[in-house]
Formats: sequence, C-alpha cells, structure tokens
Amino acid sequence: MADHGYEGGRLDLPFVGISTFGKREYVSDWDQIEADVAVLGAPYDFGTQWRSGARFGPRGVREASTLFSFGHAGAYDHEDDATYLPADVRIVDIGDADIVHTDTMKSHANIEAGVRAILKAGALPVVIGGDHSINIPCINAFEDQGDIHILQIDAHLDFVDERHGVRFGHGNPMRRAAEKPYVTGLTQVGIRNVSSTAKEGYKAAREMGSDILSVRQARALGPQGVIERIPEGARVYVTIDIDGFCPSIAPGTGTPSHGGFLYYDVLEMLQSLSKRHEVVGIDLVEVAPDYDPTGGTSILAAQILLNMLGFIFHARAAG
Repeated sequence: MADHGYEGGRLDLPFVGISTFGKREYVSDWDQIEADVAVLGAPYDFGTQWRSGARFGPRGVREASTLFSFGHAGAYDHEDDATYLPADVRIVDIGDADIVHTDTMKSHANIEAGVRAILKAGALPVVIGGDHSINIPCINAFEDQGDIHILQIDAHLDFVDERHGVRFGHGNPMRRAAEKPYVTGLTQVGIRNVSSTAKEGYKAAREMGSDILSVRQARALGPQGVIERIPEGARVYVTIDIDGFCPSIAPGTGTPSHGGFLYYDVLEMLQSLSKRHEVVGIDLVEVAPDYDPTGGTSILAAQILLNMLGFIFHARAAG
C-alpha cells in the first residue's frame, strides 16, 4: 500500500469524539499555548439588532469542522498540487471566552484576554463569533503588535459611531477599529444593498482611510485586483462576516443580504492575500446555526477558515 500517512494514527471519523476545531488538541490553560494557530470561541451575540443566535456560532462551526478532520497527512489540493496543513502546522483549540450575559464590556474584556494570550504565545489568533461586535476586543488586543490593515468581507459597512447610546454593537466595529492609531486603513469588500450605516458613515469611513467595494465592484476587479488595492507590505487582520456570502449558500445568519459572494469569490481573495501579505489575525462572525437546518452555513465557515489557514502556512513555508 502506498505511504499516504493515513495509517499514522487512529481513524477517528468525524462523527466520533469531541468537537474541537478540526478535532485538534484542546488547551484549557491559556498560559500553556504552544502552537502555530490557536482557535478561540467568542459566543457573544448581545450586539445584534435583529435576529440573535450567533452565540451558537462557535459550537456550530467547530462541529462542522470535524468534516475536514480525516487523516494525519494534511489536505492535498489537486488544482494547486499542494498539500495544505500538514502535521508540522500545529493548531490548537483553546475553548471559549467567558461571556457574562447582558454585560458587553466584561464579555468583550474576556474575549480580548483570550486574543492577548494567543498573541503572547506567538500563535495566529482565529476567533469564531458571535456577532460582529466581537471584532472590537480582537482589535483592541493588537494595540502592542505594530501597525495593521483590516480586510473586512461583509454585506454591511459596520461603521456607525453611536446610535441610541450604543457604541459597541455589531454595527460599530469598523468605526472603533478605524479610531485606533495602529490601524492604518481598512479594505471593506462586499458592501451592498441597504446598509446599517447611513450616508455620513460612508463619508466618515473614507475620510478615515477606508476603501469600500461592493460585490459587483469586487467582481469587476477580480480577486487579485481587490487584494492589490491593499498597501504593499501591510500586515493584515481579516474579519469575515458570513453575511458577506449570498444567503443562497449561507442562510444561517441573523442579517442575510442577497447578492453576496459565492464560495470561490472569497476563497480566491484569501488565497491571493496569503501570497501577498502577512496575515496576523482572523475572525469569522455572525454564523447563527439555527437558521440553517442543513448545516451548510457552518460547513462553509469551517471550510473557509481551514482553507485560509492552509494558504497562510503554505505561503510561509514557501518563503
């Protein structure tokens, strides 16, 4: 039999065992993270303005990710003739940040503490939300990490400054990020239809360094053309709202918006980004599994995250 690596451990089929992310090792002590990637759940959805349920996103995406846990030899892609995420890329799951129900600031502080622990360990943080407000503590954690640029894939601009006294909901994260001195700019892609942000918010975003592209504009440029708009040499943090995808393939979200991206639209952007830029952090938000009884939205989220990690570490290995 050919030496394909599958005989190197237990069969451990996806429906067997505990659903950590990709069935990777669980690390409960945040002072003992030794990995290339650490996955943190942020099951917070009190920032939503319509349908809640993204608190179950981390659990749903983890369970879906077990579908891609076959074998011990990485994942071979015949189109790229590349094996992604081989055994020498160590991914761990550090569980969830503690969420204090109805308390935004304490919940956000706990998420920030988790991201800071990952960064302290020298690992790449991957945070699964939760609603998009969880991006706020994620970006807060980068205050001592040098300058970063943010790539946002989303249906909504999320650039509201304050509405009815709310400054830390899921309509505010990109405004809070743009205020940071270490955030040098934002590339906001997929923005469309009736947005949660008023016209003055778009004006403020552009004045504060945002490059805003709709789905149609992004498709006209092509995936590589979109990524080439990010300044050369920028260290990039990626935030993906699952509603950036069309609800025809991702209905499991609180605020679906038709006319969104399809799978390869986003996959090819992320692959181009990984070749061109250093990716310093990732969050994926707004998966609300109960609105998608097929489980397809959670599977899409897990697949996008694992593929992106594969691209990042393949690019690093290539030098």
